[in-house]
Amino acid sequence: MKKSNNIKLIVLDNFKEVGEKIDKELCAIRGDKKSYITNITNSRFSNGEGKIKIEDSVRDQDIYILCDVGNYSINYQMHDNTHYMSPDEHFQDVKRVLSATNGRSEKITLVMPLLYQSRQHRRKGRESLDCALALQELEKLGVNDIVTFDAHDPNISNAIPNLPFENFYPTHIILDDLIKKEDINNLLVVSPDMGAMERSRYHAEMLGCDVGVFYKRRDLSKVVNGKNPIVDHIYMGPDVLGKDIIVVDDMIASGSSVIDVAAELKKRGAKKIYLIATFSLFTEGTTKFVEAYEQGLFTRIYSTNLTYVPEEIRKAKWFHESDCSNYIARIINTLHNRESIKDLMNCKTEMFKKIERKKLDSIKPKKRREKVKN
Repeated sequence: MKKSNNIKLIVLDNFKEVGEKIDKELCAIRGDKKSYITNITNSRFSNGEGKIKIEDSVRDQDIYILCDVGNYSINYQMHDNTHYMSPDEHFQDVKRVLSATNGRSEKITLVMPLLYQSRQHRRKGRESLDCALALQELEKLGVNDIVTFDAHDPNISNAIPNLPFENFYPTHIILDDLIKKEDINNLLVVSPDMGAMERSRYHAEMLGCDVGVFYKRRDLSKVVNGKNPIVDHIYMGPDVLGKDIIVVDDMIASGSSVIDVAAELKKRGAKKIYLIATFSLFTEGTTKFVEAYEQGLFTRIYSTNLTYVPEEIRKAKWFHESDCSNYIARIINTLHNRESIKDLMNCKTEMFKKIERKKLDSIKPKKRREKVKN
């Protein structure tokens, strides 16, 4: 049976670097030399209004739109001023692409690693329900499948019960990098709050270690920057004294909370502290991270290239970026071939083997030294 080859990648400017890596990986997987990326023109009027034109035919094509709504480096001139694009504007460009396809494609899959408005996933009182509304709008505009990563609350897929919603986790990719660089024989995984407990337990299970959790006690009488301020971190779990700690969360935003957790762990006698997050947003810059690193509060941040991180941070000695481009390429290839994504969803078996080998390799030198002494 001849291999189907009607894949078209539409890569928005906000995901261009990673999109080009995905294209190369996809070509390697499928044994093709020609790029799958479709040319588009994204232009702006001087008042800020935009439009997108697809330069190549997409009739009867299997389209994959690649975008990063969290990229805060993209700008344009508006009323003779430099204006940086917000997630709302990136999402509007996604809708422009969908409109430009004119409904002529065979299938449209939206690859949006950082799910738009994922933190506004449920309503409290008279609040907007942005994530659910966005997903429903995408469905109405012709999206046939949504691929995202580490959604803040996967239950948001209930807003679109008839639309495939594939929520992947890059856990195995980050841990693969971590076990190559770090000693994993004295680990304890700690959840920074109750909401991240399930994610932390998953990491602990993969690493074969125990897990603890912090309870954030908040002042419910005040609201600062849209949130009740944290007044205390209460730790529940095994003793952290002398342990290397992994703190796991889906995203690092301002970073205040995770740095506070690291400081609390250091007070309790923790040794090395590794911070793991799928998305590193650094919404208030990196000054506090640099200071925390210099104070010895953490050893390294492990994160991904699934959303924009400035080059100067990617080169920092306290930051490690795990490349997910091959993973996304394999996902696209699997979906295009109409094959099961089960193995891509759950990479536990492969990861267990790597971790076990790492632990055994670290024990062997010790045994050899003991034999020499004897």
